[in-house]
Amino acid sequence: MKQKITKAVFPVAGMGSRFLPATKATAKEMLPVVDKPLIQYAVEEAVAAGITDMVFITGRNKRAIEDHFDKAYELEATLEAQGKTELLRLVQSVVPRHVNCIYIRQAEPLGLGHAVLCAKPVIQDEPFAVILADDLIDGTPPIVKQMVDVFSKHQCSILGVQDVPRAHTKQYGIVSSTNLEMNVERVHGIVEKPKPEVAPSTLAVVGRYILTPRIFHHLENVQPGAGGEIQLTDGIAELVKEEQLLAYRFSGTRYDCGSKLGYLQAQVAFGLKHHELRQDFAAYLQTVS
Repeated sequence: MKQKITKAVFPVAGMGSRFLPATKATAKEMLPVVDKPLIQYAVEEAVAAGITDMVFITGRNKRAIEDHFDKAYELEATLEAQGKTELLRLVQSVVPRHVNCIYIRQAEPLGLGHAVLCAKPVIQDEPFAVILADDLIDGTPPIVKQMVDVFSKHQCSILGVQDVPRAHTKQYGIVSSTNLEMNVERVHGIVEKPKPEVAPSTLAVVGRYILTPRIFHHLENVQPGAGGEIQLTDGIAELVKEEQLLAYRFSGTRYDCGSKLGYLQAQVAFGLKHHELRQDFAAYLQTVS
C-alpha cells in the first residue's frame, strides 16, 4: 500500500542572529512578509499538500509561534463586537480546523539534524516533510505539493534542489546525481558546504525535504560536527547508502529570508502580488531610483 505524507516538521528553534536586534525578543519565523509571518507561509504550503499534523521544534523565545497558531479569544471577540467580519475571518483561518499543531521543545541548539530527530516521538514510522520557513518559495502548485506528488510515485526520500552559482556552493548541501526523469535526479551522494573547486555539482539542497523514518536511525548515530551540532546533511549522506534518494528540481522562485537581501526581495515580490497593494506599490516603485 502506498504511503501518504500527513506530517510536517518545522525546525524553528534557531536564534535568527542575522536579523538582530529585530529578533532579540521575536522569533525570526514571525517576521512578516507583507502581512503574514514567514511561518504561516510555510504552514499554508504544508496544508496545500494535504498535510494535517504540523510539528514545530521550538526553543526559547519562540512562544509567539505557539500564540500565532492558537485561538485568540479576546481578539476574536473584539473583532466580532466591532463588526470587523473580514478581519475576524482572517484571524480564524490562520489554522484550518482539520489541522493539528504539535510543539516539541529543543532544549539545546544542536543543529538541524538534532531538531529533526526531536520529532521522532510524533513521526514514529511514517514518512514526513521538513520545511524551513527561512526559505520562502513561491510556486504553483506549492513546492511541498509538487514533492508529495513525486513521493506518491516513487515512495522514497526526496530533496528539494535548485542550481546555484558555483561560487555559492559553500553555502549549501550539494548533491551528486544522475537524471532519472523530468526534473528528478537520482542522488548518489551529498556534501555539506563544499568549496566551489571541489563541489560535485551546483545542485543545492534548499529548505524542503521529504524523508523516510529511517533517517532517525542515522541521526541517532551520526557524529556531531562543528560546534557539537548534528547535521541533517550527514544523516542524509548515510541514508543514501541504503535507500533510494531523489532530488527534485522544483518549479518556483525561492527567497532566502534568512538573509536581509533575500527578505527584502521577498517583500517586493509579494507586495507586487498582494491584491490590495499591488497597483499602488508598483506605482511607488516606479518613483524609486
